[in-house]
Amino acid sequence: MDTLNILYLVGALLIFASIMASTLSARLGVPLLLLFLIVGMLAGEQGILGIEFSQYGLANFVGQAALACILLDGGLRTSFKSFRVGLKPAITLATWGVLVTVVVLGVFVTWLLDVDWRFGLLMAAIVGSTDAAAVFSLLRNGGVKLNDRVQATLELESGANDPLAILLVTGLIALNVDPAGQTAVGFLILLLQQLGFGLAMGLLFGYLLARLLPKLHLAEGMYAILILSAGLAVFAATNLLGGSGFLAVYLTGVLIGNHKVRSTEHVMRVMDSFAWLSQAVLFVVLGLLATPSNVLNVWHYSVAIAAFMILVARPIAVYTSVKPFKFKDREIGFISWVGLRGAVPITLAILPVMAGIDNAFMLFDIAFGVVVLSLILQGMTIPFMANLFRVRIPTNKDPKEELEVWVSDKASITLYEFEVQSGAFAIGRHPMDVSRRISPDEISVFALLRKQEIVVVNEDTKLKFGDSVWYAMRGNHASKIANIFNDTTLDRKVIDDFYGDWLLSPSVKLGDLPFFTDIMESETLVESLKSQADHAEQEDETFQKSMWDQTVAEYVKGSLGTAPVSGDTVAISEEWALVIKEVDDKGKLRTIGLKHTELPATV
Repeated sequence: MDTLNILYLVGALLIFASIMASTLSARLGVPLLLLFLIVGMLAGEQGILGIEFSQYGLANFVGQAALACILLDGGLRTSFKSFRVGLKPAITLATWGVLVTVVVLGVFVTWLLDVDWRFGLLMAAIVGSTDAAAVFSLLRNGGVKLNDRVQATLELESGANDPLAILLVTGLIALNVDPAGQTAVGFLILLLQQLGFGLAMGLLFGYLLARLLPKLHLAEGMYAILILSAGLAVFAATNLLGGSGFLAVYLTGVLIGNHKVRSTEHVMRVMDSFAWLSQAVLFVVLGLLATPSNVLNVWHYSVAIAAFMILVARPIAVYTSVKPFKFKDREIGFISWVGLRGAVPITLAILPVMAGIDNAFMLFDIAFGVVVLSLILQGMTIPFMANLFRVRIPTNKDPKEELEVWVSDKASITLYEFEVQSGAFAIGRHPMDVSRRISPDEISVFALLRKQEIVVVNEDTKLKFGDSVWYAMRGNHASKIANIFNDTTLDRKVIDDFYGDWLLSPSVKLGDLPFFTDIMESETLVESLKSQADHAEQEDETFQKSMWDQTVAEYVKGSLGTAPVSGDTVAISEEWALVIKEVDDKGKLRTIGLKHTELPATV
């Protein structure tokens, strides 16, 4: 009994310490998942507590369950809007991209370690896929607003590339154990089986569960438990059928999360806690499993493999995967850099150990080192790289807090909290004056807080710096109110520098804008534009007319050649560019900025 209580105590203290360490994450700029790993290592056999933990089977069990929970939660928070802009490139990255990474990195590892090519490819396959836990955590909680195309591609890739990575590792383990018994046809059949069953099970049970939830009336906390148990059941059943349980559970979450009903609200609240608990437990257990001295013994291999993967293999894989989808070079550069490795490579590195492959422990130690380096080098530099590659979107449209309240099975009201910032337009105005400027029928004041105390709103109430106002609203008005509360002088300058000083209606014709009168009359510009046209043989007058008669939206979409997202830039000349500011959920352009710059604008 004492042993059991000691286990409870140590386990609870480790999780508690991990969560407390998270308060340092933002201050130090250290990825939270890395802190979880460090806590596990400090508690391990060569750490402070000296806990000897070498149960690879148990660690694999914990890893599989935790990753299933993380992917389910990630799916619940993935909107169909992400599929519009990122599905095709993400699927290509999750298949072709993984294969290219494994082959290119495998050749390097075979040379570096001076081992058989099968062993080198196995090492490459273990670290060849990005990690959903790391990507979801660092992109969604990193405080950086990214270009939607880039963020959607990275998130969808991380959720979809596990099946091929697991299949490659499984097949290469079999190839190392029994080379004569493996065939290319058998591997292809296994791949199709994994993807086919995973896709079918995820879509089927995701649809059924999405339809089931509105018909149930349970205690609030029960909805999330129901979805979690159902998701794990789909995961396990798909694996038993020979499919990819990870793909199935992710798709199940996507279908449930995009079918908004009253019960979904309760699911989202609790699943967030489940996902964080899963990440904490998973990374602490993996940290316990690692032996620091063994990891340090092969540190030079980890550094070399991580460097080659980040600087060579990943860029080649990303470029060949997404360039056909009209991605800009700067977007490709950022996606290449943020190929985060996390729990998946370490969990996959457990499989060779369990299979009894020679030097499997070395594989595990190298993979662990690669993950640590990835979290440090890539995870800690996301804000810097987002600025460097110009995929960061400046915004002052985000409310401080958001809470959806369902008033019936089919109707909901969303509560938004906005804090009055320095220099905001809202200062000195009545809270209702703010809502009246936008939509008084759909917005009402729910509560006003001043110095953490509720203030009764009367006719004389004026907003002050630091006040927080909760608005209840129907309709999509949050961004407009946020502009009033957050639009400080500094914010305006940053946003104007990015989007330009003028906002245009997408339906206005380019030729009707007074800014381009001189340009339209310039023969030099006409010749320059003509040389870039698809039909260079057209006469100057014909080409000029076809361009200036287009609306702003038509010109932008025709120039991009891909689904538009906020932040996309289209050049009109060396001095003028159009910058997309707002796009609705259906991909329709809402607001476009006109930017004047002396530097050449890139398309």
